[in-house]
Amino acid sequence: MSAAAAVPADAGIAAPAKKGKKKLLIMLVVGVLALALAGGAAVFMMKKKAAAQAAEDGDDSVATSEHKVHKPDLKNPPTFLPLDPFVVNLADKDADRYAQIGITLEVADPKFGELLKAYMPAIRNSILLILAQKASADLLDRPGKEQLAGQIQREAARVMGIEVDEPEAPAAKMAAKDEAKAKDGDDDEKPKAKKRKANAEPNPIRHVHFSNFIIQ
Repeated sequence: MSAAAAVPADAGIAAPAKKGKKKLLIMLVVGVLALALAGGAAVFMMKKKAAAQAAEDGDDSVATSEHKVHKPDLKNPPTFLPLDPFVVNLADKDADRYAQIGITLEVADPKFGELLKAYMPAIRNSILLILAQKASADLLDRPGKEQLAGQIQREAARVMGIEVDEPEAPAAKMAAKDEAKAKDGDDDEKPKAKKRKANAEPNPIRHVHFSNFIIQ
């Protein structure tokens, strides 16, 4: 009789232990899910803030077309027109300096590239005049090279009768960006985008690339 009475006593003790383990497991799962949701929300907010900051920075960085980053169109690749290398005496007054520069023009239309070849003597003349006005100090740093590329891009188009906007100097663009950051938060004080001239046209010469750049 005593052995038979011990069986229900053991069963009554085991049942609460199983229920306790199940409840603990459920609490652990709920805790892990709560942490995962909190982490996902934090990552979402950080990405949203970064995107907003990037968009804000993009509002006051109105760069000229030659310095914008374009996603390449693999179906319609650009046309590259390499020019014969330029060797020119620079405008340094304290010493005789010269530059050897290789230039390649990038255009979107192969037909326009063929048209450029017909104007090449006049284009080379304009580029030589630009280079002859430069001192070595004007070409040593990156802003100087970017400014030269913008001038070549504009003058090559003007030779063909295409009137385009004057390229903005890199130093001026940096000053405009610094001024815009100093006035952050005031929409009325943000610099306006530079208006195009009434007779200005989109420049069919997209970029000016340097294949070599030697100053001696």
